[in-house]
Amino acid sequence: MSTITSASTFAAVFGATLETAELSRIALALRKQVVRMVARTGQGYVQQGLGAADLFTALYFSELNLRPDDPAWPDRDRFILSTAHNTAIFYATLAARGILDARRLDTYCEDGSELEINASERLGPMIEATCGSLGQGLSVGVGMAAALKRAGRDSRVYVLLGDGELQEGQVWEAALAAGNWQLDNLCLIIDANGMQVEGHVNQVQPDEPLADKWRAFRWRTQDIDGNDMAAVLAALEQARSVPGQPHCIIARTRVGRGAPSLEGILGHNLKLPLDTAERALQELDLEAQR
Repeated sequence: MSTITSASTFAAVFGATLETAELSRIALALRKQVVRMVARTGQGYVQQGLGAADLFTALYFSELNLRPDDPAWPDRDRFILSTAHNTAIFYATLAARGILDARRLDTYCEDGSELEINASERLGPMIEATCGSLGQGLSVGVGMAAALKRAGRDSRVYVLLGDGELQEGQVWEAALAAGNWQLDNLCLIIDANGMQVEGHVNQVQPDEPLADKWRAFRWRTQDIDGNDMAAVLAALEQARSVPGQPHCIIARTRVGRGAPSLEGILGHNLKLPLDTAERALQELDLEAQR
């Protein structure tokens, strides 16, 4: 197996940290793993993974209260990936946090592998919900947040949703319930990368003014640069400090972030031959030297 398509060869486990520079270093390592994992098949969701790496890093290495050796710990914070196909970055993150055996990364999308293209509970308790059908994650998160409140637990629920998913009516039913129920233990992060299968979101079904919509549903809302680690951390901190409302973070991310040859290319399921992957890895190495 070529080293470019072996994620396990380069796997490293990182601990939790509050240092922005260290989190950015981890995000860069995860971006490289995304390229290696997708390069194995030559096609996949590399663009979304590169764009959302800062969000996953901030959540799993700074924000979430969890125990890597006990994914089912009852007092853990819950994370739900509603955009369930964005798994290269998700699995890479779980491995880097010590939750998933990194040797399994090289089975990504193989027939019979539990590391499916859509994350499912078949992988184990580190997957809180199977959300292969887009638009379902927020509904699941609302139910979990309401249940945790009734049980008197301090655990929080985080949902990562794509902006294309906002075209699903189920999202807005869940948003209405969360606002009315004042679920302040619920934090929604919208990965607003402007991309969906049919093209650019604003050319398919424009959703702006997005922040105003969430505020109208009684959500405390922030609109940030999702590739600015300091901004992501500050938004998550604010989400924990505002009582009486669920929190929405609109994180504006750039697809292909970190690899200039891929940045901005709206390839929902991108073809990634080995020479393209090699170039992307070289660009990410240059990013590390800056």
